[in-house]
Amino acid sequence: MPILVRVSDGAGDSGACVQAIKWKEDGRVDEIVDNRPVVGCSLLVGSFTARSYSGQDYWLTTPVTKILEESPGLIRFMTRSGSEYLFKYDGEIPPFKKEEK
Repeated sequence: MPILVRVSDGAGDSGACVQAIKWKEDGRVDEIVDNRPVVGCSLLVGSFTARSYSGQDYWLTTPVTKILEESPGLIRFMTRSGSEYLFKYDGEIPPFKKEEK
């Protein structure tokens, strides 16, 4: 299961829902572009549904500014807020299938 961890304090989340979100100028979602960190997009990791007895259902980063490292099972990146994150996953990330509009 994918895991997102902020390096500075260990905060983050895990779950089957992984979305790289591109934003419109007005702050609304433009489109989901991938299921891994993408420069210029925020990364959301968490649950597709609400979790029982949990204080949060997902973690959303500010837009990714730089991919620092990419190796099997790990992507390390920086965000606009200056936070460094680790995105960990088992095996391979399945290919992203963009929904037709």
